[in-house]
Amino acid sequence: MQTSSPPATSRLTGYFMLASLGPFWGLNWPGMKIALEELPVWWFRSFSVGAGAAGLLLIAALSGLRVWPARADLRPLLICALFNIIGWHILTAYGVSLMPAGRASIIAFTMPVWAAMLAALILGEPITPWKIAGLILGVAGLGALIGPDLAALGATPTGALFMLGASISWAAGAVLFKKFAWTLPVASAVGWQLAIGALVITSFAAALEPSPNLTALSWRAICALAYLFAIPMIYCQWAFFSVVQIFPAAIASIGTLAVPVVGVFSSAWILGEPIGVRDVVALALIFMALFVVLVAPGLAGGWRARPS
Repeated sequence: MQTSSPPATSRLTGYFMLASLGPFWGLNWPGMKIALEELPVWWFRSFSVGAGAAGLLLIAALSGLRVWPARADLRPLLICALFNIIGWHILTAYGVSLMPAGRASIIAFTMPVWAAMLAALILGEPITPWKIAGLILGVAGLGALIGPDLAALGATPTGALFMLGASISWAAGAVLFKKFAWTLPVASAVGWQLAIGALVITSFAAALEPSPNLTALSWRAICALAYLFAIPMIYCQWAFFSVVQIFPAAIASIGTLAVPVVGVFSSAWILGEPIGVRDVVALALIFMALFVVLVAPGLAGGWRARPS
């Protein structure tokens, strides 16, 4: 599925998808908070992952894409589902239950740091000065968001460790997804990962929590769930792993650094959460990180190519 030098049209589509992940996944956080006010964590995860699986596999089938995996795809599907879906959702479920959700999301999006390291080890992707600069700026932006809350994070080390584990799990899954030679199209491959994850997460939900009363959900929660199912769980899952196929895994991962910033500002807009100076500083640093990784190398290459 991957190529060493994707065509310009694929790269242009990849840039669009990468840019769309920030706002679309960022809006996931206030939507998730609204839904979790009325649904238990594990059943919420079960419904979300199950909806994503059903939606992606249905889209693949209606598009005429191959849906059923070949024997060669089974092992990669199980491994990627373990890291991308099961590890991520189980660890974040425990992490969010042990610490404030906003801080948990910030730790989760240290993922590009681990993805860059793992991509160098597993895929042999070079760690260029541009990537290093982007990572430093991005982590600085996330650090600006955490800021004075570092002491609070230290007071809840178990939750922070769960979220750190979730971040590393997602990074490993993204790198492994790029490493494997898939015979399935992206929509089907991601759909089956979600289906495997849904089976495991639903088993945990049934064992740990009572079944929720869905008829008691408010229209606010129903609208939030409709958005979460359609955009973050179907479109964003497909778009992220499509981007991983087009670009180096480290660059694709760094593109997600905008998500927690959009999450902070959309939470202020939708939920009335306050915005401080550190939020604005974080936004500036993370946009600088995206520019340094995605735009600056091309500009520098163009300057070098100009005749003197």
